[in-house]
Amino acid sequence: MIASTLVSSSHRLLNGRRFPTLFIDEAAQALEAACWIAIRKADRVVLAGDHCQLPPTIKCIEAIRGGLDHTLMEKVVDRKPDAVSLLKMQYRMHEEIMRFSSEWFYHGELEAAPEIRHRGILDFDDPMSWIDTSELDYHEEFVGESFGRINKQEANLLLEKLEAYILHIGKQRILDERIDFGLISPYKAQVQYLRGKIKGNSFFRPFRSLITVNTVDGFQGQERDVIFISLVRANESGQIGFLNDLRRMNVAITRARMKLVILGEATTLAKHPFYRKLLEFINR
Repeated sequence: MIASTLVSSSHRLLNGRRFPTLFIDEAAQALEAACWIAIRKADRVVLAGDHCQLPPTIKCIEAIRGGLDHTLMEKVVDRKPDAVSLLKMQYRMHEEIMRFSSEWFYHGELEAAPEIRHRGILDFDDPMSWIDTSELDYHEEFVGESFGRINKQEANLLLEKLEAYILHIGKQRILDERIDFGLISPYKAQVQYLRGKIKGNSFFRPFRSLITVNTVDGFQGQERDVIFISLVRANESGQIGFLNDLRRMNVAITRARMKLVILGEATTLAKHPFYRKLLEFINR
């Protein structure tokens, strides 16, 4: 057995070698051109990944227009559906957190393992909630191509809600049980602002090792007991930009084990059918 990256499979040490089976992990994030480097050495190929989550990172617009962002795994799913198997049992999320993603992306076929199906932190706590900022007159700000947008009022509200939830659970219990928290935003500027506010707030000092703040991409493959998501966008025209990438939002809303809290302006976001359905699902 040999393990390597796709590009490294072209190393001279593997010249002339052939393998009965090739496994490509995280194939939904792998460029098709890179996949073929390894595939030419194998008789059988198994692609493992989720084409409904993060796509490959491609910075060249011309390459995207040329179709490089459409992965080999996506093509197999589209053209050879009989060759696709869905792993239906998940062992991370409370059943309610799982259900919307299952219905929107996976034809309602996902199941929660019995041991985690109703797992929660607090009795009678809703596993999902949406804090609507529509009546609060919050506004997004554009801070540049590299960092996107920021909504400081929404970030401040998130930290207020996080502090209240920590107090509701109990400070000592959180430390004793190592209950961990993830704060996610699609925008780097919002992430940096949240990090700075947490660092400068004495209340969060005992819990800093239990709080992770990052972008959606930074949370790929990770999970936390409690997830807060700041969606940032708040404008009169209903523009949501980066939030149109629903694969990233699928990643974001499925990071939570027991509690998911979304902050966003419903007036802006509900113009998109995905967010409208998500809001209806949470508020049903």
